[in-house]
Amino acid sequence: MPPFEFVKSTYTMGNGECVEVALNVPDAVAVRDSKRPAGPVIRMAPASWDAFRAGLRGEA
Repeated sequence: MPPFEFVKSTYTMGNGECVEVALNVPDAVAVRDSKRPAGPVIRMAPASWDAFRAGLRGEA
């Protein structure tokens, strides 16, 4: 599996409170805290990521 290539969320605040998301690996989405790049990574299926995002937007 190739390494995850994380990018910061488009909703990143200037205070550094944000998450980073990696979408470059087929069949996986990875999320981590930008303040702890060596910390834990949450890995999920793309469908789960889509459902999570829809829930945040109130679309679920």
